Amino acid sequence: MEKPIYFKDPQDARLFNELRKKVNQRVEAIPENRDIYIQIKAVILPLVYFGLYVFALLNADQPSVYILSFILMGLSLVLIYLNLIHEAAHNNIFKSKRLNSLVLQIFDFVGANSYIWKKRHISSHHAYPNVDGWDTDIEQSGLLLIVPWIKAKGIQKYQHRFFFLVYPLYLFNWMFIRDFRDFFDSKRVILKTQGAIPVKEKIKMVTYKLFYFFYQIAVPVLFFKVSLGLALEAWFLQVIAASIFALFVLLPLHPLPDNAFPKLDEKNGLPFSWLHHQFEVTNDLKENNWFVRNVLGNFNFHVAHHLFPNYSYAYYNEITEEIEQFAREHNLGYKRFPIFTALGKHVDLLKQNANNAYFILEE
Repeated sequence: MEKPIYFKDPQDARLFNELRKKVNQRVEAIPENRDIYIQIKAVILPLVYFGLYVFALLNADQPSVYILSFILMGLSLVLIYLNLIHEAAHNNIFKSKRLNSLVLQIFDFVGANSYIWKKRHISSHHAYPNVDGWDTDIEQSGLLLIVPWIKAKGIQKYQHRFFFLVYPLYLFNWMFIRDFRDFFDSKRVILKTQGAIPVKEKIKMVTYKLFYFFYQIAVPVLFFKVSLGLALEAWFLQVIAASIFALFVLLPLHPLPDNAFPKLDEKNGLPFSWLHHQFEVTNDLKENNWFVRNVLGNFNFHVAHHLFPNYSYAYYNEITEEIEQFAREHNLGYKRFPIFTALGKHVDLLKQNANNAYFILEE
C-alpha cells in the first residue's frame, strides 16, 4: 500500500532545519546528563509495581489492603508507560538499543504487547498523526467516532452521552481486543501498512498474555487463598484505575476540535508539510510543574516530542521554550491549553462528531 506523502515545501524544510539547530544548541548547552534520572526510574518503577503486587499477596487476608494495592499497581502501570515504555520505544533511555529493548519488554509483563505497540507508535502514530487509516491511535472502534469528516452512524450519534462509560474500559479493550485484532485482523491499519507479523511474535504475545493473567489472578487464588471474587475485583479495579489515569493524560494532546484531521487527496497526498502537520495536529498543555515534568514524563510538552522524538522528555522544557518562540516568530500554529480545558474540548469533539457538525458546515 502506497504511504501518504507530505506536501513538499522547501521553505518549511529550511524552517525546520533552523529550529533543529536552535534546539540542538540549547540541549547541548545543558551540562548534566538528565537521562540518568530516567535510567534510575527504569529500575525503581518496575520494582514499585511488582513490590505492590507482593505486598498485596502478603496481605491477602485483608481485602481492603489487597484491593488498594492492586489499584496502586494500576496507577504505577501508567507511570511505567509514560516514563519508560514510551521513551524506550524511541531508544531515549540508554545509548544501547539492547537495553532500551529490555525496558520495552516490561510492557509484555503488564498485559500489553511491546512488539505491536512499538509498531503502532513509531510507524503509525508518529509517522502520520491524526491521519485516518494510518494513525492507529484514531482507528475507529465502532462505538466512538474521533475523525470529524466521517459520518456518525448508529450508536455513535449518542457518543457524547455514554463515552464516560466506555473510556474506563480502555485497557480492557487493549488487552483483550486491540492487540489480538492488530495481530490477526487483516483489515486493521497495522497489517495493511506494516506487512506480515513474524509467527514468533504471535506466540510471544499469547504466551505473555497467559502469564499475565496467571500471576494477576491464578497465583493469588491458588497459592494465597484469595477468593476468586476478590482476585477478579482487585484486578478489575486496577485496570479501571489505569484506564482513567492513562486517558486523563493522553486524550488532551491530539483528539481536539482545534487540531486538524488531515484528509488524503486522490494521489495519497497530505495538505501540509511535515513541519506544519505536527503543529496542526498536536497541542501542548499549560501545566508545567515538578509533578508533570518528573512523574508524568513531560507529556504536557507533546509538540516537542513529535518534532524531536530523539530527545528524552527530560529536555522538553527547554526545547518547548525554543519551539514556542520560533512559532511566534514564523507564524506557526502552536497551541497550548490548560488540561481541563483540553479535556472539555475533547468532549466537544465527541459531541460535534455525534451531531455530524462537519457535514452541516460543509453543506
